[in-house]
Amino acid sequence: MRIGARPALHGVRIYLITDAHPRVSPIETFLRRAIAAGVGMVQLREKQLDDAPLLAVARRCAEVCRAAGAFFIVNDRTDIAQAAGADGVHLGQDDLPVGEVRRIAGDRFLIGLSTHSAEQIVAARNADIDYIGVGPVYETPTKPGRPCVGTELVRYAVEHAAQPFFAIGGIDPGTVDAVVAAGASRVSVLRYIAQADDPAAATREILTHL
Repeated sequence: MRIGARPALHGVRIYLITDAHPRVSPIETFLRRAIAAGVGMVQLREKQLDDAPLLAVARRCAEVCRAAGAFFIVNDRTDIAQAAGADGVHLGQDDLPVGEVRRIAGDRFLIGLSTHSAEQIVAARNADIDYIGVGPVYETPTKPGRPCVGTELVRYAVEHAAQPFFAIGGIDPGTVDAVVAAGASRVSVLRYIAQADDPAAATREILTHL
């Protein structure tokens, strides 16, 4: 993790989440364009690859993000994140306990945690984590079967979250204004940027609403 990374998280407005195959390829080109347009943190969320190819693409992403000045996070896999030289890992509620990940990865490693309820936001206050995701605010095919939480949970996070939080789930130009009106100043964006023909333009479009 970069020195001073935790305070710098407060300045991240767009947190891009992507699999290994965004519409623009190779993934290095995609990331450079998105980061240059305003993405401050990138998460690789890839469920389909075996460990060796996952590590290979994670290393490629880490190199690009490091050179471009963006944080790089790996979803779920602390081992892949460490081996790839990532800045941190993002955990779900059913992943390894935060305390175990912190013990394994150390104090300099960024840890994010997904939250889907007021109770989870409150519980995260005492967890050794650096940021939380709040959502899914709107229905999204990337989280099938998980009910959306709406903007009420965003409002709750504004009042009760102890860490920086990113509203996530169905965020695009048609929904972001309501999320910002609820108090969010940071958003996680998946399909709108990752599946865009012009990821830089898509990033700038979201940024104009924040």
